Amino acid sequence: MAEDSTKVIDLNSFKKDDNKTYPYLIVIAGSNYGHMYTVKDEVTIGRGHTNTISLNENGVSRVHCRLYALPGGEVFIEDMNSTNGTYINNENIARHVLRDGDKIKIGSTTILKFTYDQIEEQFQKHILESAMRDGLTHAYNKRFFMERLESEFSYAIRHKFPLTLLIFDLDHFKNFNDTHGHLCGDEVLIELTRRMHATIRSEDIFARYGGEEFALIARGINEEHALQMGERLRGIIADDPFIYENLQLQVTTSIGAGVIPYHSAVKSPRDLIEKADNALYKAKRSGRNRVCII
Repeated sequence: MAEDSTKVIDLNSFKKDDNKTYPYLIVIAGSNYGHMYTVKDEVTIGRGHTNTISLNENGVSRVHCRLYALPGGEVFIEDMNSTNGTYINNENIARHVLRDGDKIKIGSTTILKFTYDQIEEQFQKHILESAMRDGLTHAYNKRFFMERLESEFSYAIRHKFPLTLLIFDLDHFKNFNDTHGHLCGDEVLIELTRRMHATIRSEDIFARYGGEEFALIARGINEEHALQMGERLRGIIADDPFIYENLQLQVTTSIGAGVIPYHSAVKSPRDLIEKADNALYKAKRSGRNRVCII
């Protein structure tokens, strides 16, 4: 199974190394929005997953460009004969000395900012979390989910690689709010997310899709394993009661699956969402607390 080679900085460990402060790149637009990367030695950027920074989007060559530091401390960027070029501050370059604040455009949407600035650590963390996470549950937010789905869908189609999308809808969620109040409903959503994060793989993308709906993107999972994964996650929610103020709450979820290449007619990420949605509606109509694929 292929691994997600995205190398995102752990902001808790961002520090000076050997008395040297390394510059870094911040993705300010594109599918990896909010991600940060240190620039140590050589950094390659391209579509291939052997790159330091892998970008699965239109207009990106397999090895698009590279950054490297000279002994004197200057950092250069060099275009690697890419098809569509590398742009620094909107100027097409072959080789360029990077300066603090330079913006690097690669492909159709990705823009990275190069900087030496030592932004206060908690402020960096806040920016990243705000860009990627739902404020209540800390699952990924819908914006990040849609961007990653675009990226993962493109990769799956290009490499004929399985991809599963699961959409979750909590059964009778309104009852928790109506009976025990909205704080109870919030705690149910938070606990569901905690259980999912404790179970899924590190490369899976679990997001709050809206209200009581959640979604999971799972690379390398075919239709058979999609149903197995869905059943396992459904059981993790349903088998143990949720606790709220000494109350035991029975929480269940209905899950619909959209899978490439099982759904051979799928041509876009939105088509895949529609397949998962239709399967979710079938699960609801069939009695809830179940996983369906159609």
